[in-house]
Amino acid sequence: MRKYPFRSVTVATKEVGRYRTITSVEEAGEFLAHDWPAEKGRTHLKARIACLDVMEKAIGVSAAREAFIEAAKESDIYIQEER
Repeated sequence: MRKYPFRSVTVATKEVGRYRTITSVEEAGEFLAHDWPAEKGRTHLKARIACLDVMEKAIGVSAAREAFIEAAKESDIYIQEER
């Protein structure tokens, strides 16, 4: 499977005090699907779709990264972005 890397994003996990650094569209999609530590709302779904759209070459990697960040912020998940 082809990797779709992006600038890292560190987010809080379901485990208190634990963080995970996400560095690709695949990792973001996996986190969104299996490890999301908050309620799954509209922006969460939008981010999952964005990850799939990258793999189908419908959008760019940066758009999926931004959708992931937006979903984390809306869900009040701690996030630290690499700039």
